[in-house]
Amino acid sequence: MNFTELLLTIPSASTAMKTESLSNRVSKTSSASTTLADNVFNQIRTAIVKGELIPGSKVNEPQLSRQYGISRGPLREAIRRLEGCKLVEITPHIGANVISLNRSQTIEIYEIREALEGLACRLAAEKSTPKDCHKLRELLTAHEKQIQSENGQLYYQKEGDLDFHYLIIQLSGNARLFTILCEELYHLLRLYRVQTSSKPSRPERAFHEHHQIVDAIENKDAELAALLMRRHISNARKTLINQLDIE
Repeated sequence: MNFTELLLTIPSASTAMKTESLSNRVSKTSSASTTLADNVFNQIRTAIVKGELIPGSKVNEPQLSRQYGISRGPLREAIRRLEGCKLVEITPHIGANVISLNRSQTIEIYEIREALEGLACRLAAEKSTPKDCHKLRELLTAHEKQIQSENGQLYYQKEGDLDFHYLIIQLSGNARLFTILCEELYHLLRLYRVQTSSKPSRPERAFHEHHQIVDAIENKDAELAALLMRRHISNARKTLINQLDIE
């Protein structure tokens, strides 16, 4: 290859800049689309968990697209992710619906919670430090203010580290248990927990039960901690089942 031929194989500076500019634009567009899908996913997930989107209702794509100012592509990506969280069911050629569990399915979910969160609480009591217990106390103090601001009518816990149950499972130190309860089933569980948290007298009772659980963890009484957590979830299950029977 002579010198002239070699020059012809080397992209010009302007061509390289154009290619890089195009690559950056594609990257930015993809990033913006992902951010939009993330935001809409989080907002719709919260709306489902809080009951603003009614269980069993159809996920209206045109309406949501207008409401959130997002195109159908990122919206559908968000809906697919909601299916992964068990919050919507997608039927081919029909569309997506907000999850709606029947009585027996609800009981199954609470049986899983009762067994696994009881185990998580026992492990947390065995492994927790005074600093961990202090964090739990601080969280309950914040929750008490929220309950008081709602006049005892609602006990809504935000997700993650602001969620008492999430924090207990985290303190268990069991990664597999965390995956099952805080990733695979977490938002489905939250959906039904929010329903029971607004029933008369349940918020204050649940808050009192949480304090008893922390007392047991702080005293390193693993068996009592597990028993109290199982009883706490059993009480929530009875509240929800009574509600479903009335409806």
